[in-house]
Amino acid sequence: MHGGASTGWLLMVLCAVSGAYCLLRTRAGTPRERRTARSEALMGFGMAAMAVPAAVLSPPGWAWAVYAVLFGAAALRALRPALRGGHHLHHLVGSLAMVYMAVAMAPAVAGSGGGGHAGHGAASAGAGGIPALTGVLLVYYAFYVLGSAGRLLPAAAVTPAGGTGAVGRAPSGFGGGTDGRPELTTACRLTMGIGMFAMLLTL
Repeated sequence: MHGGASTGWLLMVLCAVSGAYCLLRTRAGTPRERRTARSEALMGFGMAAMAVPAAVLSPPGWAWAVYAVLFGAAALRALRPALRGGHHLHHLVGSLAMVYMAVAMAPAVAGSGGGGHAGHGAASAGAGGIPALTGVLLVYYAFYVLGSAGRLLPAAAVTPAGGTGAVGRAPSGFGGGTDGRPELTTACRLTMGIGMFAMLLTL
């Protein structure tokens, strides 16, 4: 990553912790919630693996093909549920973004022998990407991060007419969740959204 090895380590730790929490979520909830948690755990661990600084572990050239195939399969799996919209559509976008970055990074790794890279986010001047597509993904993740951060803010209490109770916002919709601890789920999704944004900046 352009920010140096320390940035790569920070990104790796944040994504790994998010992936671990998502893995814990697979032990409870409805079948749909467990399936969602598995997809998010895969994304978190995949991002963490690709963020390892190259000074510690320089990935071989074939590793990027493995990432592309792995997340390509995840995208195919998310395609049908994504037709219903909601967070499944975000999973599809995330998987396709991972495929795009793996393909974009592969020529740079092959051309430099892995030197000067810091995992997934590490890009030298030779790292290739389609500027327009990268820009669209950056805009998407910028809005996703802002939306997720907004859901973590304390909701204003609303007193319904004729009632005395307080009603707050439910963390649902774009990137939201319905798990038992939605604030932690939203925080994990926010973390991975920030990580994806940071990785796209290096293309």
